Amino acid sequence: MTKRTLLAVVAALLLALAAKPVLAKEPLIVDMWGGNWRDGANQAIASEFTRRTGIPVKFITGGTIDRLTKAKLDKGHPESDVTITTSHVGYLYSSAGLFEKLDMSKIPNAGQLFPPAIRSPYEIALYSYVYTPAFRTDLMPKGYSITSWHDLWSPALKDKIGLSGFDPSHMFIVAARLAGGDAENWKVGIPLLEALKPNVKAFYQSDATSQDLIRTGETPVQVLLSINAYHLISEGVPITIAVPKEGAVVNFDAIGIERGTRHLAAAYEFINVALDAKVQAKLCDIYRCGPMNMHATLDPKLASMPGVFTTPEQWQTEAIVVSDETRARLLPVWKDWFTEHMMH
Repeated sequence: MTKRTLLAVVAALLLALAAKPVLAKEPLIVDMWGGNWRDGANQAIASEFTRRTGIPVKFITGGTIDRLTKAKLDKGHPESDVTITTSHVGYLYSSAGLFEKLDMSKIPNAGQLFPPAIRSPYEIALYSYVYTPAFRTDLMPKGYSITSWHDLWSPALKDKIGLSGFDPSHMFIVAARLAGGDAENWKVGIPLLEALKPNVKAFYQSDATSQDLIRTGETPVQVLLSINAYHLISEGVPITIAVPKEGAVVNFDAIGIERGTRHLAAAYEFINVALDAKVQAKLCDIYRCGPMNMHATLDPKLASMPGVFTTPEQWQTEAIVVSDETRARLLPVWKDWFTEHMMH
């Protein structure tokens, strides 16, 4: 073959390769809630993940239990690669064999987390928030404050309190602690729960109902999700959030990798990006929550908000943390008791 012929062949091959369509990278599928939750994750995590890897992210959304049910039906051939859910529901995923056991060596940012972030070998908390007492400053007497969970039992709060009817776990945890017990021997707190009933005005069945009840003033005092409280404050509703001296009950939203994913390496990278200090700060600025990366630098105003834990000392002195296994196992029992004895 002459040199001229060889060059012609090479040129033809290069032209053929140039004409071949470039296949787009398959998207990473992330399963989580919709609305502001999806939008926040897209803005803070997915955009940075795609910038670093070139891999697009697709979200599939739904309710917490609906998504768990679907994951069980899809076991072995999951629709999603990564799931974000509440950490105690994450325990249900892992106990059903739906999550990969995590290889922490593939998540370098896991070494920068507060200890409570590692919820299990299968899931890692992305951020924290609290259930804690809050009240309408304009509807309570001047100078009113809540310094202890015991204050909710004051006769002055008769027919004023709003409590969650769909997840009363925090009240069982608190009542047990006030009675000298803990979540495992929760029954020691039953007399306190029963004594609280005259002070309860309403039970909310969703975050939206919770916000409506305190926004309208129907329940000027609530055991309120801190994220919801800060949303209302941003709308101009005068609410004070208290972290009692006994601490606030911490919830986590956590992330895990679906067992059977075809995109395991990308899933690990997504988690690592989500735990990056700057990404954590951006995510918490959107959600108004506490970061899991101890090096995340929050806006000083956000960092000073009650229930936003940014130091080891706060985790030690202000946080009531219960294992996800305990909460997942006892929540159905608690809900049954609460419905029968508190709501009816």
